Amino acid sequence: MYALIEFAGKQFRVEEGSSIRVPHVEGKVGSKVTIENILYMDDGKNKTVGTPTLTGAKIDSEIISHGRDRKVVVFKFKRRKGYQKKNTHRQEYSILKVGKLGKVKKTVASKKTTEKTDKAAAPKKSTPAKKATPKKAAAKKPTVKKATPAKPNETKE
Repeated sequence: MYALIEFAGKQFRVEEGSSIRVPHVEGKVGSKVTIENILYMDDGKNKTVGTPTLTGAKIDSEIISHGRDRKVVVFKFKRRKGYQKKNTHRQEYSILKVGKLGKVKKTVASKKTTEKTDKAAAPKKSTPAKKATPKKAAAKKPTVKKATPAKPNETKE
C-alpha cells in the first residue's frame, strides 16, 4: 500500500512506516503532522486517483529530526563588467516518519430532483425590456494642413 502526496510544493511517494525528507516543518521532534494533500492512493486492490486531491483521506506522520543540508554556493556575475558576488546557504529540512495511511471513503452524489421540479412548475416572470438608447457618433476633428514656405525661384546663370 502506497500513496503519492504533495507536501510543501513537492511530491513524494510514501508507504506505511517509511521516512521522507521534506523542507523544514515547524514543530518539535516527536510532534504529529497531518498530510491531507493526497494525489493518488494504491492499496493493492483499489487504485484511487484524486481530482486533484482525494477527499476524506489523510496521512498521519511524526517529526523524527531536523537538520541542514550541505552548503550550496550561489555565484552571480556579469561578464566583462567586473561584477561578481559569491554567497552560500544551507537549506533546512525535516525527516518525517509516515504512520498509517488513511482509507478513502467513497461518497455517492445524491441527485436533487425536487429542485428541478420546483423550477419547472414555477411560472416565468417577464422582465420589462430596457429602452435602447442610440449612441452618439464621436465628432471628428478637422485636419489642418501646414502651409509650406514658398521657395525662392532659382535662376540659372
